[in-house]
Amino acid sequence: MNQQNKNEKLLFIGILFSMFMWGLSWPSGKVAAGYGAPMTVVLIRYVVVLISFIPIFMFMKAPLLINKKGVLPLLIAGLLLSLYTYLFFFGLKNGLAGAGGVLVTTMNPIMAYGLGLIINRKKPTRNESIGLLLGILAGASLLKLWGNLDELFASGNLYFLLAAFVWAVMSRITSTASKYGSSFSFSLWMYVATIVIVIPFVDLSDFTSLMQHADGYFWWNIVFSALFATSLATTYYFYATTALGPEKASSFIFLVPVSAALSAWLFLGEALLPHTIIGGILGIAAVYMINRKKS
Repeated sequence: MNQQNKNEKLLFIGILFSMFMWGLSWPSGKVAAGYGAPMTVVLIRYVVVLISFIPIFMFMKAPLLINKKGVLPLLIAGLLLSLYTYLFFFGLKNGLAGAGGVLVTTMNPIMAYGLGLIINRKKPTRNESIGLLLGILAGASLLKLWGNLDELFASGNLYFLLAAFVWAVMSRITSTASKYGSSFSFSLWMYVATIVIVIPFVDLSDFTSLMQHADGYFWWNIVFSALFATSLATTYYFYATTALGPEKASSFIFLVPVSAALSAWLFLGEALLPHTIIGGILGIAAVYMINRKKS
């Protein structure tokens, strides 16, 4: 095995591990969500994210400052990230981790692509049209729209759907981060902005109560989601994207809904419901068709 093949094999192993960490963050987040109000958990999580990200930031030797033109996009990104994480934890407090993981990770790339078509006023190709149609069917199946609409609110799926949309909007903003300096610098200040934005919405009594009663199980899940799922896995994914190329690296995201559903079943005992499986398969097929090159 030559050095190039060996390096590529190591990259594949690393990105597979990262995708599994992303999927595992859903049942882990479900556990953390049960300890306090969503905003309180959001604040604690991003404080730990920031602490764990600083050594990575220093290792990458990224510049601390960004261009002043990037301040407004940075604040918007921080606002959207705090909103996404609130919806993430609020949905998990009321719904299933496996279903949420499948719904968000399959609908997000479809929403992001559809949003791009609207912003750029671009007419979709045949494959893109098929993909978007499959995405709508996937969403209908995952949300179980043929059932009682009251269940949509009670299950947490509506919050997961909103979270996927917020993430899609945020990805449009963070994709321009390189215009204002290092993407690592942008990420660092985005985490700081998220913390500052969240603080006024945190109930002090709930925060004090959680800090007093949080046990090792809570802190393990917070540290796992912050350090492994956010700082390490996301940073490695960005690195793999530059090494493997965006198309090859992004194809591994198909593993996240599978990882989320399986880990929720394994660790939380959540059943793999038929409409979730069907919706997940349709979502993966949708993303494949959208990214498929025309013959």
